[in-house]
Amino acid sequence: MSLSIDDIVENFSFLDDWDDRYRYLIELGRMLAPMPEAAHTDENKVRGCASQVWLETHVDRSGPEPVLNFLGDSDAHIVRGLVALVLALYSGRPAREIVATDAMDLFRKLGLSEHLTPQRSNGVRSMVERIRRDAAAAAAGQG
Repeated sequence: MSLSIDDIVENFSFLDDWDDRYRYLIELGRMLAPMPEAAHTDENKVRGCASQVWLETHVDRSGPEPVLNFLGDSDAHIVRGLVALVLALYSGRPAREIVATDAMDLFRKLGLSEHLTPQRSNGVRSMVERIRRDAAAAAAGQG
């Protein structure tokens, strides 16, 4: 996916109708970089999501601090869009920035917090916790 988080936020600002926003989320999910079938493992599965969600973390240690990149996938269209949104926020960023970034602020800003079911909100929290945990481990020299 080549859209930055800023592009996505701007695009959301043009969509007043929630059906349009849901369609946009589904479109984001369609644009998500494909995750190899071999990465759909139990180890990559995110616990706490009602739908199946997988996240694969890659740590680049070639620079002065670790940078994390993520691949993600889901078996549900809207959830796949939420995965794309979370990855646009976190992927390609240094570990310390990831740990310091609260995705729930973004979800509130986009109005998603009040439009997601409690199960989907819990799933997003589980994804974010997993990403931030991987980033904290990378920053500490683990993982």
